[in-house]
Amino acid sequence: MKSARDARSAAVVINAGSRRGAAHQVAVDTMRKAGVPISAVHHVLSGGELAVTLDRVVADGHDLIIVGGGDGTMTFTAGRIAGTDVMLGVLPLGTANDFARTLEIPNSVAEACATVADGKVVDIDLGRANGEPFLNVASVGLSVAVTEALSPRLKRILGPLAYGIATLRAYAGHKAFRARLEFPDGDHETMEFDDLLQVAVGNGRHYGGGNTVSPTAGIDDHTLDIYAILAGPLREHVSIARFLKDGSFIKHDRVYHVTSRAVRVVTEQPLPVNLDGEIATTTPTDFTVQRNAVHVVVPQSSTSALFDGPGAANWPAV
Repeated sequence: MKSARDARSAAVVINAGSRRGAAHQVAVDTMRKAGVPISAVHHVLSGGELAVTLDRVVADGHDLIIVGGGDGTMTFTAGRIAGTDVMLGVLPLGTANDFARTLEIPNSVAEACATVADGKVVDIDLGRANGEPFLNVASVGLSVAVTEALSPRLKRILGPLAYGIATLRAYAGHKAFRARLEFPDGDHETMEFDDLLQVAVGNGRHYGGGNTVSPTAGIDDHTLDIYAILAGPLREHVSIARFLKDGSFIKHDRVYHVTSRAVRVVTEQPLPVNLDGEIATTTPTDFTVQRNAVHVVVPQSSTSALFDGPGAANWPAV
């Protein structure tokens, strides 16, 4: 099986603006001592810089790119290298680090470095929303307001607790919306909802600082988990929130949950769509799954995904 040690050349790209971005030099030194063939180190402070830097390191022929940052940085990188043979090493330097959690990559920088050096390589799926990538969850509704309430200052001060504070702020001003869910593969009947709190489409397993998409969700199952939460009294939403951590909230009578390879979400008026913490597109939105799209280094003990080998990637899903 492929490993990071098989790489000819590795580049490190650090989002210096991420919550723990200052840890980058220790990480680089640690991986070099462990034998990772790092030949270039780049620091970026913006999405524009990240795009240019990723294009450069891919063009330079690095077959291992080790990226330090949060979920937004990982998603952007995954979208850039999807469908290639480039391996992704993950240094979880953000606030939630849900992508790393899904893949069982340690949150400790030292342990994450050890994973890059000694881990195995797996293939993971990549979600697409109108062509834009997402690794964890894409959503319409309450989560958009949560993202808008999550200021960098709040995340720096409170860390993962910032998500709870932002959710309370967003909930207070949330307005219900109408949506129609269409399934182009014909595996489900069209679903129409008049009074919604949120619609979410999960590619991975975790989101929102440790919540679970569903008890069976995985980032290597070639399907999307789709759920719609009806608006209602606060007590109902509190009862749903109690079961977000393990994903069993999908059994609540105000939650509708299905799985599919593709779904189209249509709303009365165009609404913004949150992709792993970034507002990246609007409804109507076509959600699909790009199978085995990205090669990622994970711990040897991780059971989150497998390596299916060359030619396994398939875009779009069929």
